[in-house]
Amino acid sequence: MPPHAPTEAGTTRVLIWSLVATVAFVAVQVAAGIQAGSLALLSDAGHNFTDALALLLAWAGCYWQSKPADDVKTYGYHRAGVLAAFVNALALLALAAFLFGESYRRLLAPRPVDEFTMLVVAGLGLLLNAAIMWAMRRGQKRDLNIRSAYLHMLGDALGSVAIIIGAAAIHLTGWLWVDPVLSAFIAGLIVWTAWGVVREALNILLEGIPHGLRLDAVADAIRQVEGVRDVHDLHVWTLGQSLHALSCHVLIADMPPSASEAILRRLNRTLEERFRIAHTTIQFEHEACAAGENGCSISAPRSGEEASL
Repeated sequence: MPPHAPTEAGTTRVLIWSLVATVAFVAVQVAAGIQAGSLALLSDAGHNFTDALALLLAWAGCYWQSKPADDVKTYGYHRAGVLAAFVNALALLALAAFLFGESYRRLLAPRPVDEFTMLVVAGLGLLLNAAIMWAMRRGQKRDLNIRSAYLHMLGDALGSVAIIIGAAAIHLTGWLWVDPVLSAFIAGLIVWTAWGVVREALNILLEGIPHGLRLDAVADAIRQVEGVRDVHDLHVWTLGQSLHALSCHVLIADMPPSASEAILRRLNRTLEERFRIAHTTIQFEHEACAAGENGCSISAPRSGEEASL
């Protein structure tokens, strides 16, 4: 069993129990929202429903990510979790658009609400989301899929806080417009939690450079390795949330493969230590030196050996 398997098993258990608790709370929140006549509570129930979807997709992503590579999926299923996060975030954006429309209609024709029910249910929701976030605190730091579910919970926790404040404001002032304004605020939180996930997931799916890396910095580091003359055709991408890959052509002096092995080791050590790039495909090209009137001149590079880690 791989060393990270106990951690993944613990994360899976957290996701399953969080999913069960969230689905149960959605049912409570829908009933309470209808009874209280609160669009904010019903909006938060919709947000919680997408939280349940997020947890379900996160669990599915964890399952597929753990599957080994095969003859068809030679890189394995690392991007299954990223794809789950992307679908999840798109569902959130669609929900936010619906909530903005409902908030506008309710703002034009405010309705009375039961602020006490809003207060109690929102308090319970805050406790539930805080508990789930605490259980996910470690997994969300290393996995975009888990982080997308974590951000769902964070957004809903903030929504619960807003509903608590709004219920108190309605009780003290009688301002019925507070309820649709809260609903619009929750929709804004949904957009905020989803957009960052959409952007990062798209970057991975489109094989963009990993977040926090600069291609020119990687190229400069390669050129500084002893024995390297130049580098070109450089590509850096992400196979999964924490697995980076690189391919490039490196120009070196004309030498046999046994002599270039030391350069390859230095290159791989530099890439892993400085940029956490552990999967590399490096093709060496040799300077062919031809005698001329002024000594040695460098002709066009010729392909040499291809080495990978």
